[in-house]
Amino acid sequence: MEKSRLESGLAQLASIDGEAGQQVIDSLQDICPDLAKYTIEFPFGDIYSRAGLDIKSREIATVAALTALGHCVPQLKVHLNAALNVGCSEEEIKEVILQMTVYAGFPAALNGMFAFKEVLAGRMA
Repeated sequence: MEKSRLESGLAQLASIDGEAGQQVIDSLQDICPDLAKYTIEFPFGDIYSRAGLDIKSREIATVAALTALGHCVPQLKVHLNAALNVGCSEEEIKEVILQMTVYAGFPAALNGMFAFKEVLAGRMA
């Protein structure tokens, strides 16, 4: 039997984000469980599950996009942890954030690097 989008998404979420991803989903249950479901089904059940890019490449792209947006620090922190979880090195992540100075500007890259600094400190605690 084929997995549902929700089941597939939950499996992807657990393997990529671990506890941090589940905390985001749990935090939505009392206000909008549908948003939690959609957050699992579409990004993780449909997109992350596709062939064509490996998980590490997907997380690099996600870190770059969230850094460039500049106003998604909570989500960026989740995906910085995820990038480390799926095999990105600290140096690779720093380079991705640094690359965003060219396309998103110094403020976005600074915010991204400071978020990464917090993530690293949290992982050492």
